[in-house]
Amino acid sequence: METINLKEVTLLVTHYNRSKSLARLLASFAMHGIVFGDIVVSDDGSKPEQIEYLKQIQKTYPFRLIGTEKNAGLGNNINKGQKAVNTPYTLYVQEDFVPMEGYAKHLQMALLLMEEDAQLDLVRFYAYFKYPYLKPVEGGFSEMKFNIWLPGVKKFHVYSDHPHLRRSSFLQKFGDYREGIKGDKTEFLMAMSFIKHKGKALFYEDYKGLFDQKNSTDEPSTMKRANFRQSGNWAIGIIRTLYRYIKHTGLYLAYKA
Repeated sequence: METINLKEVTLLVTHYNRSKSLARLLASFAMHGIVFGDIVVSDDGSKPEQIEYLKQIQKTYPFRLIGTEKNAGLGNNINKGQKAVNTPYTLYVQEDFVPMEGYAKHLQMALLLMEEDAQLDLVRFYAYFKYPYLKPVEGGFSEMKFNIWLPGVKKFHVYSDHPHLRRSSFLQKFGDYREGIKGDKTEFLMAMSFIKHKGKALFYEDYKGLFDQKNSTDEPSTMKRANFRQSGNWAIGIIRTLYRYIKHTGLYLAYKA
């Protein structure tokens, strides 16, 4: 197996009470022959037994553990993890993801694209839906194009906290993640900041072809959403879409002011 040494990239993983999932993620990168310049695991106040397991994992997969005494939420966890990174680029991945076969070459392509274009801030590798407005670049990557006058709500989601490669100066340009609020709102406010500061990002069009999100019964997702947001009722769906469009547009205009 070929080893791919990415000295200029730090793997940043946010973690909370899912140490076995973290071990699976690190083992997957090793299996694909991907070696990073550094690995930072930012822990959000996990239970003592989880921390102990993390220390055991470190013997096999050396990483720097950035902890906190109590749970402070997604925003704080990403902020303190990103600020610990010393390399020019950061591959940000949450602990419940696993890279799929062939990911290494796409990561190399993403890094090359960022090195060639100094204006490029971020390259996304995974999503729940395809970004609606894309301009093809190369290697299956396309540039995400935002315009407030284009229809739809999905256009606002240029940024996502799903797996992506970014410049480690990300917080300097777009600001810290908002802390003390729910994770999905933290993510969306960063998306707004990304748009406000004219961030440039690429999107891999086969958005389910590079990472697999695995939530085991032993370590299920810690993100909880209201039933209203998950409802499949068509009337509720229409109301939810209209509400989100008005809300998102209002937030965008507020950020632009």
